[in-house]
Amino acid sequence: MVHVGIGYDVHALVPGRKLILGGVEIPHTKGLDGHSDADALMHAICDALLGALGEPDIGHFFPNTDPRWKNAPSRIFLEEAARLIALRNGRLVNVDATILAQEPKIYPHIGEMKLCIAAALNINFARIGIKATTNEQMGFIGREEGIAAMAVASLDLP
Repeated sequence: MVHVGIGYDVHALVPGRKLILGGVEIPHTKGLDGHSDADALMHAICDALLGALGEPDIGHFFPNTDPRWKNAPSRIFLEEAARLIALRNGRLVNVDATILAQEPKIYPHIGEMKLCIAAALNINFARIGIKATTNEQMGFIGREEGIAAMAVASLDLP
């Protein structure tokens, strides 16, 4: 039976941090603020996978109050989601995600992001869709105060 989950994440842009999205360091004057590496794309995908499993969100498994996750690479979170899927004899059908960022340009990095995410989930990169859009200069994203990501994942579970 196919199960579907959705995920959403947002982080503020701040000076003095690296910008990591989809496991890729993207050159920019600011990075995303958060307890871990603040990879909003991987966090949204993780929540989508956990949702398809009927589990609580990423914060339940990796609370930002736990020092173990301070500056942790978000790849760890995706690997744990993949482990949970395997424990249930499930199969990840696909992931589709969108990054919302006014700047920097995301498109040149999408191929590398797909490879990083596919490696963390141990699937073929062709099962991952990533798109990017601006917020047409509206709201906090348009003012370049933050970056958001949303994702949908489908799992085949017995």
